Amino acid sequence: MGEVGAERGAFTGRVALVTGAGSGIGAAVARGLAERGADAVVLADIDDGAAGAVANGLAVAHAMALDVADAEQVDRVVGQVVSAYGRLDVLVHAAGVDDPTVKQWLADAVLAGRSPEVTARLDDAAWRRVLRVNLDGTFHVLRAALRAMCPNRSGAVVTFGSSAAFDALTGYPHYAAAKAGVHALSQSVAKEAIAFGVRVNTVAPGPTETGMAAHTPAVLREGFADPRVRPYATPEEIADVALFLASDAAVNLVGAVLLANGGRFTA
Repeated sequence: MGEVGAERGAFTGRVALVTGAGSGIGAAVARGLAERGADAVVLADIDDGAAGAVANGLAVAHAMALDVADAEQVDRVVGQVVSAYGRLDVLVHAAGVDDPTVKQWLADAVLAGRSPEVTARLDDAAWRRVLRVNLDGTFHVLRAALRAMCPNRSGAVVTFGSSAAFDALTGYPHYAAAKAGVHALSQSVAKEAIAFGVRVNTVAPGPTETGMAAHTPAVLREGFADPRVRPYATPEEIADVALFLASDAAVNLVGAVLLANGGRFTA
């Protein structure tokens, strides 16, 4: 990982929590925090085994199980971090889900040369799963973070939206809605939280080489290929944006939504 996101030593003395830290961007963020001097990095993931594997390579880290869609779990994990270390300085919320079934429907439509039909086929369970994890989960994490940080009148929270909230993907309504909600939610909370010394900002990635992307059907991946822009980002490149937002170098950024999509479009 490069030093663009935040300088080495940028997180010295700080306690950090990263959700979705078992793989992809979350794992890259956790490594970056440790490399940049954090006193402690707690890696939380619904797959605590994966988070533990990442934490094993970091002297200042340990892993915890966490389903961000469960408000009680979120409150408990944040409470345990504060109890163990006395405070929480940085929270990067990288946990999220997509919908492999709908991605396959979209791929099938492309291969058949027809327009996709998703919304009429989308059942309540699929809608709720994506909204529950991506949007409800972000609310749970923001609420718990503010409860922990506001009394200390300091802290930085970084949430993850998506470029898909601006350039909405055809036939992906639940994901676009959830991520647009994350942007608006984070910006509203940011305006409230800054009065208590807590900064909230958002990264909106474009196509990134994560585990979710690895399961995207080939025909859809090819659709994102464009020789005029950068290829899929690496998790480390997106993590650098999050680390910048979490660091003091971004002290004047409040409620920002930073596009990190390689030049595919601007908002």
